Amino acid sequence: MFRRALLAAIAALGLATAPARAQEGPTVFAAASLTDAMRALGQAWAAQGHPAPRLSFAASSALARQIEQGAPADLFMSADEAWMNYVQERNLIVNATRISPIGNSLVLVAPANAARPVTLERDTNLLALLGPNGRIATGDPAHVPVGRYAQAALTWMGQWDAISPRLARADNVRSALLLVERGEAPYGIVYGTDAAISQGVRVVGTFPAASHTPVTYPFAVTRRGENNAEARGFFTFITGADARATWQRFGFSLAQ
Repeated sequence: MFRRALLAAIAALGLATAPARAQEGPTVFAAASLTDAMRALGQAWAAQGHPAPRLSFAASSALARQIEQGAPADLFMSADEAWMNYVQERNLIVNATRISPIGNSLVLVAPANAARPVTLERDTNLLALLGPNGRIATGDPAHVPVGRYAQAALTWMGQWDAISPRLARADNVRSALLLVERGEAPYGIVYGTDAAISQGVRVVGTFPAASHTPVTYPFAVTRRGENNAEARGFFTFITGADARATWQRFGFSLAQ
């Protein structure tokens, strides 16, 4: 009798916990530059009665490799097309869901107490601005999207070879921003949205659109999230009309 009672209790516990698991919010892997906007969108989604999404932020490269290694992400939001291509080529996303709904700008920032406007043109001498020991903080161009955009812009200006040894290479865009906020680097190349949320830096110049490929953010449902109704619902929410005002409030541009 005791054994039957124990089995019944275990079965009841399974029935009680199964709905809770089914109602868990989706796990979202998102580029670090999306932190503030995604937190706001996650709160808005939860306010509608949905389970709150679990948000994980890092460099797109780190997130893509984690997904490749089996990390339990339901949605992936990259800061460039290349890292979404990386997971797509490995059949880790639902191809039909891939969309690039938002964009960003690439800017030069300086500490707020030392910010002077810089006109960013082909003949702008950034090396002279840095002085003998100054460095420019940005993401590591080897794997961080903002660093790749920075490399493209500096190459367009004809200054990559000169500036490359003077880069302070950060693991993600928020880390690069922090180096400028702390005064550890006199300048940084970051996204316009990251500069906008910082009280410690000011935008001193915006890189011309012609200097780099457009900064776009591809989103997709992963194979893991394909049959997760909450993941699909949240994906529709963040890529739909209800999210547009939030993206714009945090400085992102909207795809036409």
